[in-house]
Amino acid sequence: MTENTYFWQPYLKNPLPMFFFRAMKYSEYHLFSRHKRGHGIHSPFVFDLVSFTFRNKIDPDIVFVIEKIRNNLLSDRTKITVTDLGAGSVKTKGSVRKISDIADCSALPLKYCLLLANLTGKFGGENVIELGTSLGISAMYMASARKDAVLHTIEGCPALSEIASENFKKAGLKNIKIWNSSFDDKLPVLLSEGIKPGLVFIDGNHRKDAVLGYIKQLSEVMDNESVIVIDDIYLSGSMAEAWSEIKKMKKVTVTIDLFRMGLVFFKKVMPEKNYIIRY
Repeated sequence: MTENTYFWQPYLKNPLPMFFFRAMKYSEYHLFSRHKRGHGIHSPFVFDLVSFTFRNKIDPDIVFVIEKIRNNLLSDRTKITVTDLGAGSVKTKGSVRKISDIADCSALPLKYCLLLANLTGKFGGENVIELGTSLGISAMYMASARKDAVLHTIEGCPALSEIASENFKKAGLKNIKIWNSSFDDKLPVLLSEGIKPGLVFIDGNHRKDAVLGYIKQLSEVMDNESVIVIDDIYLSGSMAEAWSEIKKMKKVTVTIDLFRMGLVFFKKVMPEKNYIIRY
């Protein structure tokens, strides 16, 4: 559904508490979203994406291995010092946190991990980039779905990078390269080295200017067969503003709003540009 003016926009300059803002956005999402089976979608590309890619099944052995690692993390009460280079967590405060709390609050839920895996399988190509590794759950799903691709995942926190690296070994995944660096430092280097990602997952530094900057950099190398997936597009008023501006970017031709995530495509222009899909 094409977005014009939404009733929440006046609140962005004087934002409501985050809970009420997200509740308001979620109500709006349910009001305007289309059925997840693709009914009523006229674009063949978007219809096929929603009807087939979104609903694809993945190897249950992959799910078993990664979810076993997740469950171990959820029961790990070891405390680590977390270095936040982005906006930080909205659920866990302080630099010293339990691994179990990070796994509970920061790791991508299974439902969206499966979607991310399916999208990687379809669009991943030879290289995939992730901004924000955390404990490595989403990276493992993407790498498992496209073992012929190299997954470059960037994490600014040394402690989290170390834990994620161990998790990759436990999962037996050898197609992941983890970079302990800031996104601002490492992303331009990867792109300058000629790495052309088929899929990019942005799951860190949820600041408006930062996210817009990453999209602008990536739009120079993304093509007709690639996609950018942005997590937490309604985490805050500033992220909602960023999402609104991304949809208006000249090189962006199709966007899909799943409330939790936003999908950005650079395909040829279609009759409708911005879709809100029930997922």
